Amino acid sequence: MTRHLLLAATAAFALPATLHAQTMPIVPDAEVSALRDAALQDKYAWDLVEGLTTEVGPRLAGTEAEARARTWAEAHLKGMGFANVHIETYQMPVWERGTETARIVSPFPQSLTLTALGRSAATPPEGIEAEVVYFPTFAEMMAAPAEAIRGKIVFVSNDMAPTQDGSGYGANGAARFVGPSFASQKGAVAMIIKSIGTDSHRTPHTGGTNFAEGVTPIPAAALSVPDAEQLERVFERGQPVRLHLTLTPRDSGMQESGNVIAEVPGSDPDAGIVLIACHLDSWDLGTGAIDDAAGCGIVAAAAKHIMEAGQPRRTIRILFAGAEEVGVFGGDAYYEAHKDEPVVLVSESDFGADRVWRVTTNLPGDADAIGKRVAAALAPLGIVAGSGKAGGGADVGQFARNGTAVIDLDQDGTRYFDLHHTPDDTLDKIDPEQLRQNVAAWTAMLAVVADAPEAIGPVPNDE
Repeated sequence: MTRHLLLAATAAFALPATLHAQTMPIVPDAEVSALRDAALQDKYAWDLVEGLTTEVGPRLAGTEAEARARTWAEAHLKGMGFANVHIETYQMPVWERGTETARIVSPFPQSLTLTALGRSAATPPEGIEAEVVYFPTFAEMMAAPAEAIRGKIVFVSNDMAPTQDGSGYGANGAARFVGPSFASQKGAVAMIIKSIGTDSHRTPHTGGTNFAEGVTPIPAAALSVPDAEQLERVFERGQPVRLHLTLTPRDSGMQESGNVIAEVPGSDPDAGIVLIACHLDSWDLGTGAIDDAAGCGIVAAAAKHIMEAGQPRRTIRILFAGAEEVGVFGGDAYYEAHKDEPVVLVSESDFGADRVWRVTTNLPGDADAIGKRVAAALAPLGIVAGSGKAGGGADVGQFARNGTAVIDLDQDGTRYFDLHHTPDDTLDKIDPEQLRQNVAAWTAMLAVVADAPEAIGPVPNDE
């Protein structure tokens, strides 16, 4: 493609000569604008998301279902016309869930709805029964002496509020990310948490937990938000609470997973590679529509629109990473295999399918103009330029942490954690209009970045 970058200093957009050049507004290139606007009618993203979630469904990492997803994605990307489509495999440890039940034995017998956390240990087949010790916050559990926890089932609650930027996940997620490991070190026989979510449905949120080296894994599960609130009210009655818990997940050893890769070849081999990513695997409760079939649909559709317009200067490489949910095995494997290649910029879509509202960058100083042109091209879509530094997603995180330039297109996360890692993560939750806005944003960003005449070097540590 030929791009003619139109700046505000051109005669068509003349401003008073007294205005300092740095304050002049940047006008998006006409071709970039045309590609962006055409992508608002996109059908490629929905076609991919609908096909993947219908014909494959849930795609737990390392399982036969994820293998079918790789085969499906390889064929679909070839059908879209991409070049160099192939699968790169690796080995990873696989965890699969089993029976999941819980019931209050006393003082008020009743069943509770919950789901095991990834890497949870199993109870005996007949389950376990123990007294429950309740901590309203993770910090309170951490401060408790081991004597208060030893031999008991730990219950940690939290109150995650919806936010546009999803910041509540980091603020509340420690109870899931590392809570069971600390509970085990204090002698707990199991741990249950209120789901890390913002909904009010009896749909518990799964997700991985991590046991530190040398720590014995214990059974760990998440209650749905209403069930956790019910248990809180039981504790308010002031009586001891006993729970019967059955979780029978299993570790099935080292199994094959893999990444699916495709390209839009660039015209200038020396200009580098723009890596755009999503993750192909999902948790097993829903069909992984928002997490992350949508992201795969978005990045593939945007690359397709660029490809249809002609050949970009830089190669655009698509990474459908495997095994992100259970430990970023795909992203790490990709980095180790490709870290010496000229990847000059990375970006990832892995936060659902609602509209992009903000763009942030982390570019070297001599590529600052690229970021300004990207922001100008996105502004007509209602996307604001953020002041923070882009960090990239999980699957491109190693590139970002090692100095590769990054652009983040931040999606609205207000309702994301209503659905995240639940049985409700299904196709009907995707708004096609918002999905198309994502594609338009990604198309505009790629149109600018892939053809930018500036070099995109590493980001210095102090930038």
